[in-house]
Amino acid sequence: MIPASIPSPPLGWSSFSVGPLTVHAYALFILAGIFFAIWFTTRRWVERGGTAEVVGSVAFWAVPFGIIGARIYHLITSPQAYFGEGGNPADALRIWNGGLGIWGAVAFGLLGAYIGCRRHNVSFVTFIDAAAPAVLVAQAIGRIGNYFNQELFGSPTTLPWALQIDPAFRPAGYEQFETFHPTFAYEMIWALLGAWLIVYVDKRLDLRGGRVFWLYVIVYTSGRLWIEMVRIDDATLVWGIRVNILVSALVLASAIVIYVWLGKRQRAAGTHVPREQLAAATTTAPAAITDAPEGDEPATTASASEPGPDVADEPATASGNAAAAAAPATATKKPAVKKPAATKTTATAAKKPATTAAKKPVAKKPATPAAKKPTATAAKAPAKAPAKAAAKKPAASAAKTPAKAPVKAPAKKPATPRSKPAAKPAATDSDKPPTSQADSEQ
Repeated sequence: MIPASIPSPPLGWSSFSVGPLTVHAYALFILAGIFFAIWFTTRRWVERGGTAEVVGSVAFWAVPFGIIGARIYHLITSPQAYFGEGGNPADALRIWNGGLGIWGAVAFGLLGAYIGCRRHNVSFVTFIDAAAPAVLVAQAIGRIGNYFNQELFGSPTTLPWALQIDPAFRPAGYEQFETFHPTFAYEMIWALLGAWLIVYVDKRLDLRGGRVFWLYVIVYTSGRLWIEMVRIDDATLVWGIRVNILVSALVLASAIVIYVWLGKRQRAAGTHVPREQLAAATTTAPAAITDAPEGDEPATTASASEPGPDVADEPATASGNAAAAAAPATATKKPAVKKPAATKTTATAAKKPATTAAKKPVAKKPATPAAKKPTATAAKAPAKAPAKAAAKKPAASAAKTPAKAPVKAPAKKPATPRSKPAAKPAATDSDKPPTSQADSEQ
């Protein structure tokens, strides 16, 4: 059987004492809503790549700012009870008796959240997107406190869910009525359904960039607009209309425009940050952009593998400088460190010309003085020796050396065996085979 009306709680239930402290039911439900909002926001924030500790730190700023802003908005829009005739200004500080305006809470709460996000260097837009449905649930929980205070009810009604209001809380002109619309319950149900809708649409459409927050504004104001028309509590009138109706209509229109504009801007940008990286999207750059050494290493290796101008020119410079006697020895040592195969090729080429030079006369083959310089000998060796060496190691430096050395060597070789300075390289290099070879030729 459906009851004819919903009874109001006893007057003693609105508060109770714990020692010297008086605990108000309205304040308990406000705190319960805050704790739930922090918990729910933490879950959604972690899904976006944030850390749970940040939510508590941001709430440290957002919650006090929100409470102060909510009270200021209420005092501005309903000043008669505090500063009008018969009002008591001291009651402006007694927030446990009710009187928190949601628009002041949202505006000042955003300011506090912005300060907290800046201090922790996280994305403010992503944070308010994560907190939007949680705030709406917190509002629904807080509305239960209005039931214990017997406030924020609507016009008289006889509907089965009508709320009984004690005579002490009935506004002037409505003393003869007993049951009224429980507008706070309407708003609580609307907020819970709106929070579910926001979470569903967010997951379905992957909203971001502030669109979740502005969807929250659209959902709440669209409900507050018609609920405010049912309420009969004292309020400031502008052009004969309750101020909260005008504010709700203005905010609703603005929220729709901003929501649509954000959607078009995001589609035009064409960028899509993964959902788990949204918390830090505006503060850190992806590692793929900032870390470039991995892309540079292959280029360095490739350039080192190719014969550079310094490496390719070393043998030719050593053979071309006839004034430096120690240059051939230096040239033969460098390939031994970098390319061991080049040393073997030079050694093989140095042995074979010694045997060939003994069989062939000096006049016909000017390769005799080449035996005194190991590097030059490798360049002036017969065609058979380089062919074998090239078969073992197809080095690029060995193929280039025979082409460069014969150009400069023939002009200086005829004078070398007839003059005594030819014996100095042998003494300096301490190489006996060239000396014995010169004696056998003479």
